[in-house]
Amino acid sequence: MLAWSAGDVRLVLRTGGDRPVALLSLGPAGLPAARPAGDPAEAAPLVEIQALGHGRFPGSHRYADTVTGARLRYVRHTTCRTGGAAELRVLQRDPVTGLLVTSVFRAADGVPAVRAWTEVAAEGPGTVRLQAVTSFVTGAFLADAGRTVDTCDLLHGDSDWVAENRWHRTPLRAAGLVAMDPEIHHHPPRGRFALTSRSSWSTGEHLPTGALVARDDAWSVAWQIEHNGGWHWEVGERRTGAYVALLGPTDAEHQWSTTVGAGREFSSVPVSVAVAAGGVDDAMAALTRQRRALRAGRPDRRRLPVVFNDYMNTLMGDPTTEKLLPLIDAAAEAGADYYCVDAGWYDEDGNWWVSVGAWQPSATRFPGGLGEVTDRIRERGMVPGLWLEPEVVGVESPVAAALPDEAFFQRYGARVVEHGRHHLDLRHPAARAHVDAVVDRLVADFGVGFLKLDHNIMPGPGTDLGGTSPGEGLLAHNRAHLDWLDSLLERHPRLLIENCASGAMRMDYAMLSRLHLQSTSDQQNPLLYPPVAAAAPASVLPEQAGNWTYAQQDMTEEEAAFTLATGVLGRLCLAGRLDLMAPARLALVREAVAAHKGLLPRIAESLPWWPLGLAGTPGPWVAQGLRSPDGSESWLTLWHRPGADPELEVPVRQLRGAEAVAEVLFPAGAPEWPLRWDAERGVLHVSCPATGPVARVLRLRRG
Repeated sequence: MLAWSAGDVRLVLRTGGDRPVALLSLGPAGLPAARPAGDPAEAAPLVEIQALGHGRFPGSHRYADTVTGARLRYVRHTTCRTGGAAELRVLQRDPVTGLLVTSVFRAADGVPAVRAWTEVAAEGPGTVRLQAVTSFVTGAFLADAGRTVDTCDLLHGDSDWVAENRWHRTPLRAAGLVAMDPEIHHHPPRGRFALTSRSSWSTGEHLPTGALVARDDAWSVAWQIEHNGGWHWEVGERRTGAYVALLGPTDAEHQWSTTVGAGREFSSVPVSVAVAAGGVDDAMAALTRQRRALRAGRPDRRRLPVVFNDYMNTLMGDPTTEKLLPLIDAAAEAGADYYCVDAGWYDEDGNWWVSVGAWQPSATRFPGGLGEVTDRIRERGMVPGLWLEPEVVGVESPVAAALPDEAFFQRYGARVVEHGRHHLDLRHPAARAHVDAVVDRLVADFGVGFLKLDHNIMPGPGTDLGGTSPGEGLLAHNRAHLDWLDSLLERHPRLLIENCASGAMRMDYAMLSRLHLQSTSDQQNPLLYPPVAAAAPASVLPEQAGNWTYAQQDMTEEEAAFTLATGVLGRLCLAGRLDLMAPARLALVREAVAAHKGLLPRIAESLPWWPLGLAGTPGPWVAQGLRSPDGSESWLTLWHRPGADPELEVPVRQLRGAEAVAEVLFPAGAPEWPLRWDAERGVLHVSCPATGPVARVLRLRRG
């Protein structure tokens, strides 16, 4: 046995006997290790590898029971400290293929989570073609006698354009792990619950985050796959309990395969796994701590400006000098720190979708030059920003002809075309030089300090240029894209970057460990935005969750406050025709911005909670909260949508049994909501006399 404690997590692995290494116990460091309920010899192998010519036994669609994974045997392990974290490396060998497989675990101090990935090399002169490599496999959290498939729920999320972050809590038996008798059949079950995201939108269909939770909320484990391309995770059942397998791209799901041999190694995509002695909120709090640990090395992580963006429900991609100058003045009056000119600044003739790529400012939209606009932004005390979609080149762009074919994704010798665009392959030096030159020019010519990087197409399974599998080409591009972002931020350390892909279609921590802000949606209906914004902190740090607020002059005061409240407890992404507002309405916007700025330092250390639950169909009442790490102070946004009851009971578990004071933070001058705190039950009673859309941001403090 090998026991390893680091950060705030404890792992126990089986390393002896004629068996592959297995993770027998995974839990918070302060709790005793789980005692395996069955034979430890039946525990899931630490690594599953699908290799051509070796397959599975028994056959199935699952990433379990691989022949190569079953043949791996322990060689040695090492421990060290690197980058402010403890690291464990466990080496195994397959005597048949000669594969050398290293499982890497890294734990940051004080964080109840590990980051893990798998490194694969090969001995001897030949090569082995890999078709799938798990980054993490375990059933350890179901090892205790009281933890069974029948008493465990699965938390999983769907995502779609303008309908992001839809979470479900499903009993494992109802999720496809059908009860059967493995003893009488002499084989384990073959079913699974699986989610897969394809192509370059890592969150375009499903979320790379999930959790297993005890039905009584006594324990939980949550995970995230940190990759900006295709991934796969699944939960299945072995003979003695459930397992979770986390992977990057695979052959079956993503047309990915690669070879390893002398001088050619492979590393899987990293994943994070967090554990908690509690339910969903505790699991997501542990993941929140892990996400901050991933960003700990970023010196600019505490720079949290308010950004005004002129796209959503404002100019909608039609900027001109005439429209922008009064809007810039109004944004400054409202308290914005940055001003981002969104899509359209390069458009001359309205045909920009298929002609983008050069990213030169329009002369017709800006008769005095784009510099006149960016100069005004700086004069008003703000930092100028621009929208950019650097990975695409329109089919009618002169850049499409100027760059070589090898600089673009290809299939069978032809360039990939999707929605009128080619996709750059950032492995190629010409593609890299092009995007570098674009950003360097915008920074040098216009003093740009903020970029909103968008990504609105999916190029299919990838590129087969050079004889690779399409999925292998996509993975290499994904990694080249991350390397480009790293080098960009190294050259321009004051540059802040928003991550956007048609809203939140690439909301993953390969991107967000590097970038500063995440657009949470393109949702234009303020009544439909609250469920998206409320669930966002399960996927992204609260201080990175850019929620649009687009108050307008023609809204009632309560309707304007409703949309403004959506941004207060995240990162308020300001929009709306502020230049057309009467002084009283602009004052309401200014109040929301001031309330948000006052909370930002606390938001950046807070932990999320969902008093009405994270999973399930949103009702007319929507609630999302943040709490201080010590639980002494909590903040809560309540959205009352049409049809909601006038009375609501809000459970506040962290303050149960304590005297607490509740107050409205925003909007301060709105009609009062009677609030009553029930300390014994830990419940806040809320009364809302309105019938239409109304929202309040509250604070609860001990004593």
